[in-house]
Amino acid sequence: MSRIGKLPISLPAGVSIDVSKGNLVTVKGPKGELTQQIDPDLGVDIEDGTLTVTRPTNQKRHRAFHGLYRSLIANMVEGVTNGYTKELELVGVGYRASNQGQLLELALGYSHPIMFFVPSDVKLETKSEKGQNPKVILSGIDKQLLGQVAAKIRAFRKPEPYKGKGVRFTGEEIRRKAGKTAG
Repeated sequence: MSRIGKLPISLPAGVSIDVSKGNLVTVKGPKGELTQQIDPDLGVDIEDGTLTVTRPTNQKRHRAFHGLYRSLIANMVEGVTNGYTKELELVGVGYRASNQGQLLELALGYSHPIMFFVPSDVKLETKSEKGQNPKVILSGIDKQLLGQVAAKIRAFRKPEPYKGKGVRFTGEEIRRKAGKTAG
């Protein structure tokens, strides 16, 4: 059995789950609503405020999907209950971030500013305090979309290993390399 797949998901108060035909799982909660299409072979059972995902056989394909869809549904429940937040930090001289609504403007040492439109499902906030690195704060209910947007912003200028400059997640450790030695 999949250790992840057989774990039950407890449903907090205010969260409702609907499984329609074709195995379309809809999770509604205080922060919003998310849907996920799951494999038709897998079963979703809801009893006494807990949800369990079951698989019909021990085939490799069913074993692989068992843990995957259980994790996706658990992430949806967590998202509509508490939401998710990712914080990015711009490390480098002259690096700046600002936003007008959902349009993020980044100055990352290139000859031009980078304009990036953030999807409407993700809430965007920028902070620039004196003496600290500028921060981009993303929050939303969809974990996958939030991670994808954060990864795209980070890809504009990945942290480099010599000086550590670039866009990084707050708290991310960058493996540093020694530079050239003076000869």
